[in-house]
Amino acid sequence: MPTPSRLVAAVCLAAALAACGTGAASEDPARAASGSYPVTVANCGADVTFERAPERLVLLKSAAVPFLHELGVLDRVVARTGQYPEEYYDEEVIAGLDAIPLLTDELDSSGHLQISREVVISQEPDLVLGQVDNLSRESLSAVGIPLVEEPALCEAGGAEPGFGDVRDQLEAYGRVFGREARARDAIARLDADLADIAERVGGGSGRTAAVLYPTVGGGTTYAYGTRSMAHPQLEAAGLRNAFGDVDERVFEVTLEELLGRDPDVLVLLHSEGDPAPVAQALTGLPGAERLTAVRNRDVMTQLFNLTEPPSPLVVEGLERIVDRFGAGS
Repeated sequence: MPTPSRLVAAVCLAAALAACGTGAASEDPARAASGSYPVTVANCGADVTFERAPERLVLLKSAAVPFLHELGVLDRVVARTGQYPEEYYDEEVIAGLDAIPLLTDELDSSGHLQISREVVISQEPDLVLGQVDNLSRESLSAVGIPLVEEPALCEAGGAEPGFGDVRDQLEAYGRVFGREARARDAIARLDADLADIAERVGGGSGRTAAVLYPTVGGGTTYAYGTRSMAHPQLEAAGLRNAFGDVDERVFEVTLEELLGRDPDVLVLLHSEGDPAPVAQALTGLPGAERLTAVRNRDVMTQLFNLTEPPSPLVVEGLERIVDRFGAGS
């Protein structure tokens, strides 16, 4: 049977890192005293340099919200775009987001957000988080505004992701905002949660699983391979990715291929709203009733950021998968 090796490795390494933490919950005193800027972080193949801690942030995507909350800097966001489903957040984060002006949440026909550079520049940000199709790093850099994208969403892709990437990003944001101590505290909490889940999972269930993104209203179904966070998440839940031989993040998949692999478990991702049409988009396909997961009703829906990209939310997503499909369930 498979073992949640990635999760165990992440917990073991994190224990060593957490031992170096101070336990402080506020801005790192050493950083404040030394003024140790500039800080340079590598992001999507570019070096991004900060002469001081950013004070005016614009969010183009929701993926950074859990990191900003953990570091206590969500109140520095002056504007946001896109969609922020309340199911992701606790009351404190929801209240913080509600206080931030929403520039737009409209998507084009292909499901991508469009916003002009002028609208973003008018907010006078000293950091933009997230990249959209018509607003690149280069276009903002030309007017002196740095951009940081979540590494898993970089166009060039990268190595296979894992829970260690959540730790790495917490550390990176901790350096950018001068909140290293809070980052260490967040990592310690994260790894305690991972250790608890690993103990629950034990040796795993031995079942296969696939993480899919069905298109509501008909059309393409997408599956997630080894370069997505879905892969280590399934492993940590004691499940074996039915597409674990596909060295891609996300790709189109046909019902015929799904039937050929016939996973025992299906996790269906969606961006917002009622999950029922998402399940129907897959289970309603002609022939889908022949899938083992559909016959046994071993199908669950999950909001996208609970699986992708790596952030503190993926630990909550892991716990939900374990609750539904883990060993002994």
